[in-house]
Amino acid sequence: MGKLNTIQKRENLNVVFPIGEKNPGGENHRYVIRVMKDQEILESIDLRFQKGPRNEKDSVHGVIDSDLLEIVRHRLQCFQAGPFKSEYNEKALEHLEIALMYLNRRVEEIIERNVLGKYEK
Repeated sequence: MGKLNTIQKRENLNVVFPIGEKNPGGENHRYVIRVMKDQEILESIDLRFQKGPRNEKDSVHGVIDSDLLEIVRHRLQCFQAGPFKSEYNEKALEHLEIALMYLNRRVEEIIERNVLGKYEK
């Protein structure tokens, strides 16, 4: 499978590849990030997402989308508290928090329907 088509087109530091077949939900559960310098691969980072409902025995436990967003949120909060505060970081932080709010609303709704950890809509 080819590399991700990213929003940033110039001066990318890394290259990200989805790995393997898509899951029944239409998503990949594994990605490789290649840390690059001058066309040389310095390191490959294997990122594995949760695959399957959390309460099923054959599920593969891994990170979830909100984990990564929370990490980026924390980094932007740190930048905003330091010498690299900017309007761009502020806007990115605002939109990350909105994304996290909606992801959390989805979890809350799934909990209310009693289908958290089950392979049900």
